[in-house]
Amino acid sequence: MIIGSGLIANSLRNIDSEENLFFASGVSNSLETRKSEFEREFSLLKSSLENNIGKLIYFSTLSVNDQSKQNSHYVLHKLEIEDYIKNNCENYLILRIGNIVGNGGNPNTLFNFLKNQIARSTVFKVHTKARRLLLDIDDIAKFLNTNCMGIKNETINFAFPYYYDLVEIIGAIQDQMQKKATYEETDEGDFYKVNFDDTTNEFFHGITSDEYLKILAQKYI
Repeated sequence: MIIGSGLIANSLRNIDSEENLFFASGVSNSLETRKSEFEREFSLLKSSLENNIGKLIYFSTLSVNDQSKQNSHYVLHKLEIEDYIKNNCENYLILRIGNIVGNGGNPNTLFNFLKNQIARSTVFKVHTKARRLLLDIDDIAKFLNTNCMGIKNETINFAFPYYYDLVEIIGAIQDQMQKKATYEETDEGDFYKVNFDDTTNEFFHGITSDEYLKILAQKYI
């Protein structure tokens, strides 16, 4: 069963089953502050678990590792839900995911934002110290289809295990669009380190960071 109707939920349609509860609904805006929005997700999760007899797959975020966001409403909410699942669910998998790249979805996601800025010939700022962990939306279903049954009661960090700088990402996007980006570099930005376990590393084994980025640009630009 799939709970949700957004980008992640739609990507799971081909692996939907009665044995798994894919909880892909809730707060998607990391800047959200309204308590009612967080309570809505929590209530839906609790009610979904009451009737669930299979494995719960919950989608969290890698930003819980970001020390600069430890006091944000969004991160605190995600950690609270993770703790609730660990204490109240007999069979679960928590997948902490990186910056999703896919068709549609939030226009403010990294790829969508950069694509729109380049298309509009808008001058934008680039923080040269920033790094991002990217994830093809299609890889979520592929990973779960091959690994879900063998994983029980674990929290897994899931993204391509390479820290892309923004200039790299912009380069791939403008090459695909065949249009030059106009931006100003500023010596700002930061990033957080993430520990990827063998399951994630093995899934992405055999593809280089350049190849992965090129695939993302070809599929979604």
